[in-house]
Amino acid sequence: MPDATLTALILTPLAGGFAAWLAARQRAAAARWIALAAALATFGLALLTWAAVGAEAASIAAPVLQQRLPWIPRYGIEYHLALDGLSLLFVVLTGLLGCIAVLMSWREIERSEGLHYLCLLATVAGIMGVFLAFDLFLFYFFWELMLVPMYFLIGVWGHEGRVRAAIKFVIFTMISGLFLLASIIGLYWAHARATGQLTTDYVELLGTSLPPEVGGWLFVGFLVAFAVKLPVFPLHSWLPDAHTQAPTAGSILLAGLLLKTGGYALIRFAVPLFPEAAASLSGPIAVVGVIGIIYGAVLAYGQTDMKRLIAYTSVSHMGFVVLGVASWQLVAVQGAVLQMLAHGLATGALFAIAGMVDARFHSRELAALGGLWARLPRLSGFALLFILASVGVPGMGNFIGELLTLLGAWAVTPALVAVAAGGLVAGTVAMLRLMQRAFHGTAAATRPLADIADIGGREILVLAALAALVIALGMFPQPALRSAEPALEQLVAREVVYDPADPQLDPRRTRLTAAAGPELPR
Repeated sequence: MPDATLTALILTPLAGGFAAWLAARQRAAAARWIALAAALATFGLALLTWAAVGAEAASIAAPVLQQRLPWIPRYGIEYHLALDGLSLLFVVLTGLLGCIAVLMSWREIERSEGLHYLCLLATVAGIMGVFLAFDLFLFYFFWELMLVPMYFLIGVWGHEGRVRAAIKFVIFTMISGLFLLASIIGLYWAHARATGQLTTDYVELLGTSLPPEVGGWLFVGFLVAFAVKLPVFPLHSWLPDAHTQAPTAGSILLAGLLLKTGGYALIRFAVPLFPEAAASLSGPIAVVGVIGIIYGAVLAYGQTDMKRLIAYTSVSHMGFVVLGVASWQLVAVQGAVLQMLAHGLATGALFAIAGMVDARFHSRELAALGGLWARLPRLSGFALLFILASVGVPGMGNFIGELLTLLGAWAVTPALVAVAAGGLVAGTVAMLRLMQRAFHGTAAATRPLADIADIGGREILVLAALAALVIALGMFPQPALRSAEPALEQLVAREVVYDPADPQLDPRRTRLTAAAGPELPR
């Protein structure tokens, strides 16, 4: 497969978005079909890439596809894209959820449709770039690029409080992006001082010798940027507002993909670039992750808006990703990756269901719902399936992700694992409350159900595809685990060199060695 495939994965949705925007000037319906064709082409290209290089990616740690072009050679900045088994999983997920987002916009968006699809597909293109970039400057370019169209998705096509939510989203993400940029520049000059070479290439920057205080501050800059995007407690407050006000497609992209860029970047960039600093702060990071698990579940229980409730469960689920990264055992990090994939599918589906409910009743308030199972059995059945997936019922992808994360983290911090397991119970109570109040019980007296239609063919297609993948990931997780394992094994096996000048680094720690935790059967 040609290396230019990596650029095609980025340009295909972007070109499709512009084509849809131009076509909408003549006929609005044409914009939908062009956007869907572009999304399907992107997903198809991702699947072809998996078929062509998936077996090789599952056997070697090095990238199986790379594209290098000079960009700003005077300063060592390249257009460097690369694909390995880890990024391949997220590329396929991005292609799939791009298709789902377009299908969920089909009837919901009634104004400026062409511009909507341009923003949607431009967001997909930016996210693709984040998962493929192997040059830190290029990574930052895509990191910021994906935020701009998402701002317009929320601010233009969102609900009543959309402008405030969009501005809050931009403030949080842009300020955190400045931390990332400052740290990239700091690492760039530290590497140049140590080696005499100007470069922003990720592979070249790995292993850069840094004084403890410098490495610590640079790591914090990366950590803050990625923690806001994940999001990590207490930097999460933009997320419930953004989800509540975003259109359905925006919520799917936020939950299914944008949050995953934060977790992916922690695993790919933050810890490998600064292993000593990450080891020094692993304890506090793990504590923050567990707090997020409990906090998100408790706050979810208290919500009355369906989308806001689901948003807080995302904070809880992403806490498991933080715990897995903080422990930095192979099994735990594999669990974090699987958790992100499963969460993207299950929570994306829940936001799609929330959008379907809102389209029918013009409300997401739990008090205004109830009794939906009797009149909308297909929608309610899918809701039950994805709620069970979200709470980690065995046989679903979320269960495997959470189990592996806790299993791997147990070797490092058993006390926190015990507390995190309690968070699973709290999250289950919150989601079952959603099921009971919205789909069972008595229908609200002010809401007639006689004229409300159950979900149709397009909506069934969306939910059935996501349901099949959630179950497949839970029953057959090995393909995903095998794909990411070589890349993760190489990252996790990078040992911390004890530096007596760093008083925070415990010489007895072995958490950054692959052999410290359990191993999965191959």
